[in-house]
Amino acid sequence: MLVLLLAILLSCSSKKTEIITPIPKDRPIQLHPKNPHYFLYKGKPLALITSAEHYGALINLDFDYQKYLEALSAEGMNYTRIFTGTYYEIQGESFGIKKNTLAPNKDKICTPWVTTITNSSAGLKYDLSKWNENYFKRLKDFMTIAAKYDIIVEVTLFSSIYRDEHWDINPQNPKNTINLTESITRFEAQTLNNGKLLSYQIDFVKKMVNELNKYDNFFFEIQNEPWSDNGIPMYNIMNKEDLNPKDWEFKADFATEEVMRWQERLVSVIKKEERKLNKKHLIAQNYTNFKAPIPRVNEDISIINFHYAWPEAVSWNYHYDKIIGFDETGFAGSGDEVYRRQAWQFMLSGGGLYNNLDYSFYIGNEDGLAENDAPGGGGKALRKQLKILADFLHSFQLQKLSPNQGCIESSKGLIPYILSDQNTTYAIYLRAIGIKNTILELTTGDGNFRAQILDPISGLYEPPSIIESHKGVLKIEIEIPKGELALKIIKV
Repeated sequence: MLVLLLAILLSCSSKKTEIITPIPKDRPIQLHPKNPHYFLYKGKPLALITSAEHYGALINLDFDYQKYLEALSAEGMNYTRIFTGTYYEIQGESFGIKKNTLAPNKDKICTPWVTTITNSSAGLKYDLSKWNENYFKRLKDFMTIAAKYDIIVEVTLFSSIYRDEHWDINPQNPKNTINLTESITRFEAQTLNNGKLLSYQIDFVKKMVNELNKYDNFFFEIQNEPWSDNGIPMYNIMNKEDLNPKDWEFKADFATEEVMRWQERLVSVIKKEERKLNKKHLIAQNYTNFKAPIPRVNEDISIINFHYAWPEAVSWNYHYDKIIGFDETGFAGSGDEVYRRQAWQFMLSGGGLYNNLDYSFYIGNEDGLAENDAPGGGGKALRKQLKILADFLHSFQLQKLSPNQGCIESSKGLIPYILSDQNTTYAIYLRAIGIKNTILELTTGDGNFRAQILDPISGLYEPPSIIESHKGVLKIEIEIPKGELALKIIKV
């Protein structure tokens, strides 16, 4: 009897007990511990999807950001991106955007530094050693309102300085300061070869880290489009080998090593400064346009950002186990279709965030109901369609999903994008090429599956149907008259 009891005890002790780790609800937005391709915020898995204004909400004093954030929240958008005042654009001549929030009137520009009157004919200059307290008051108010609406803010610390005209007005240009005397070009400004400017840039980053530390609803991005200042053409996306430096729409550029070393220095500044503080925040890095396999990612970077991204940007970099972001799109016409499809394709490839540049938001129209003559799209209808995507994704347990193109047996006339838990649940987006009726075949294993079709334009679901797989293959008859649809498939 004693031997039998001992055997039972040993048997019980040898069984593994699953330890359930509680998901914290009171930390800043972070990578989900069970699936770092998505966020964790307030204890729930999260993907970020938005159609947001052109980055001037903070630095443009004419812009009513409270009305803007209310509009985003009311339409189900959970994310916005702001520039911090280290770069802004020129009224009336900014990339074809007629009403550009990132190009404030001269007397309505709000930057982190105070301006002072000089005795020379130069007039106002920036004092990089003194902080503009009104700026930080506005920043904190913006963050507080965004937090109220559960809107995540991407705080982009620096940006490429695209033209000499932008450098002429830039607060970092020595001729616009009372602190710097040596001459530096816009190409040197955001490298380690920028003289004494570097110390002021580091002070600014430290200031931002400390001022923002108490907030949970943001992450940093080091620099917007760094390859535009100092770039190296790497890959022609049009299946050609020529790399004409002027053809930005047909190639992926990488930033130079000089720029990357400067960014890594600032990443280390953030990490070191936050060691002294209560909260730790994610850091994003913007790598290139379109698509490219990124050769190296700093271990302290959690978000790999692309602009104008293709789905391959996700699949080629998924192995990093970080968020893959599509944090700027536009320049593809004013219609909704292109941006809606970009969002579905990217997010159903495993992307973690998507941001359309929405030109329906500008001064006097912070509700996003305006029409703007601009090289991109946006508006209430598109935001409604993006909310359909967000609701679809968040109806799944995101932390269990990953790309699963390998389950496709046949998809004649279709471009399929599939996330699944590799077993019982499938989130699918289909693009039709040249057909309106076809059959989708998936390797799912045996069983019955509940399939439901979603119209990504109207948001309406068709009645569900139960389909039985045969020999491990699920065959679904597809009618796709609008050229696209979404499918939700769950094993019964």
